[in-house]
Amino acid sequence: MLSVNHVVKTFGAKRAVDHVTLDVMPGDIFGFIGHNGAGKTTLIRAIVSVTGFDEGDIRIAGQSVRTDALACKRMTAYVPDNPDIYEFLTGIQYLNYISDVFEVPIDVREHRIREHADRLNLTAALGDLVSSYSHGMRQKLVLIGALVHEPTLLVLDEPFVGLDPEASFHVKEMLRELAGRGSAVFFSSHVLEVVEKLCNKVAIIKQGTLRACGPTAEVVGDESLEDVFLDMIDRAAPSSVTDAVGAR
Repeated sequence: MLSVNHVVKTFGAKRAVDHVTLDVMPGDIFGFIGHNGAGKTTLIRAIVSVTGFDEGDIRIAGQSVRTDALACKRMTAYVPDNPDIYEFLTGIQYLNYISDVFEVPIDVREHRIREHADRLNLTAALGDLVSSYSHGMRQKLVLIGALVHEPTLLVLDEPFVGLDPEASFHVKEMLRELAGRGSAVFFSSHVLEVVEKLCNKVAIIKQGTLRACGPTAEVVGDESLEDVFLDMIDRAAPSSVTDAVGAR
């Protein structure tokens, strides 16, 4: 579903992503973790064509992000860590706008919007201007917008920030259901307990390079994901990447 093959991204002399390779298969919920500045958001933005990259290739369902960016975007939904929404629109106008962009039929969008908004307790506020929404309400709205066209690949950067416990529970269930229908979910989060429980695969990035990648049970072993992560980020970087500092 998502294939990242030896991707490199540099900013001046700084290598933010250093030959990263990973594969996300249909049905996967894939957790992508690392410390601040490790390269997570840089790679995510490359996957969704927000930023370019210098070497390697990224493919979504066989289509190259380099050469078929529009085709890849049609199959993808992206929720950034700090989503910007048109504040002059109401919630329902925003969702209809997203539905129009992805050509979701009216009867299909109405059913999906109603279902997701009811679960996230946002239905009553859909007629209100986005400018009146709290951070958590905006996060719910953007998540509904990401799910309304049933994406082949859902990419999320810190999706649980600002959500109350009930909403977080329902979002996790919605991600499981989407993956159960054959889509793939790729997301970053600092909430390691959520990653460990929710994700069947996980990757840990440090200074732009992957330090672990595979099934969550194999990466964690007899420890917790938190223990594995803290151990990896405390290790001295191997000599081959000592110059790869300042990764974003």
